[in-house]
Amino acid sequence: MKINRRDFIATSALVSTGLMLNSLNNFASPLLQPHQAGYSLLIFATNWGFSGSWDEFCNKIKTAGYDGCEIWWPGDATERKKLFEALTKHNLKIGFLYGSGERDFVKHEAQFNQFLTEAAAIKPVFLNCHSGKDYFTVSQKEKLIKHSHTVSAQSGVPVYHETHRGRALYSAPVTEELIKRIPELRLTLDISHWCNVHESYLADQEETVTLALSRTDHIHARIGHPEGPQVNDPRAPEWEQAVKAHFAWWDKVVTSKKQAGRQMTFLTEFGPADYLPTLPYTRQPVANQWDINVYMMEVLRKRYS
Repeated sequence: MKINRRDFIATSALVSTGLMLNSLNNFASPLLQPHQAGYSLLIFATNWGFSGSWDEFCNKIKTAGYDGCEIWWPGDATERKKLFEALTKHNLKIGFLYGSGERDFVKHEAQFNQFLTEAAAIKPVFLNCHSGKDYFTVSQKEKLIKHSHTVSAQSGVPVYHETHRGRALYSAPVTEELIKRIPELRLTLDISHWCNVHESYLADQEETVTLALSRTDHIHARIGHPEGPQVNDPRAPEWEQAVKAHFAWWDKVVTSKKQAGRQMTFLTEFGPADYLPTLPYTRQPVANQWDINVYMMEVLRKRYS
């Protein structure tokens, strides 16, 4: 009997799922601890890799159980109108993401500040910034971040800066320096990038990571490893160490929010091909992006609600 590559992978995945323990299941139980009044958990979905309309996207994430979505700021007014109509129809919250691709700092700054002004006026739950470029000077990075805090103070919209490769906060020591220069700096923690940048689970930078966790208000719940920012499937038992490391970091952030009675937000952000590894020649993803993100959302909900 002949079997093609696609059928072989599907069959192998089913067999493996039945035989192997799911390391994520260990975290699908409540993190039992008291919390102050005011603590709340919101989990957002990404439209990264989704090709349908805004209405189709919003309907799908609402049905799955998400509270809202975090998407790249739509520069086109017509697209924004369609998005807002879909959000209202499906009763969903919104957070916006933005980062300029300009290499020239003056042009980059102008685009970045325009986004902050326009998006803050919409009053989203938060603004998440891919701030600057990794090669900008410390002073340039500081200028962008400080202006964002001025916009945040004036609008009342929280502004976070993401620990992302290629951006201002691409590494742990660079982030530490900026936190010391800008004590009000608040983070979107996507620590999967740092695992990749530093080729480790950061055991040798514990103090720096602790400092970053203390400044974190929003988390991108993707699990990385020393050789990449995204494991192929966090449910697979071979990624147990990676899963444990990320939940240990996330637990500390959520614990602090519970103790302070503050809001905690997550984005499940496992990406599509080629962020999600694919088979050679076919570019067939080795796992299902949507299924992984929904599974992550369900685990986060059970653990942190």
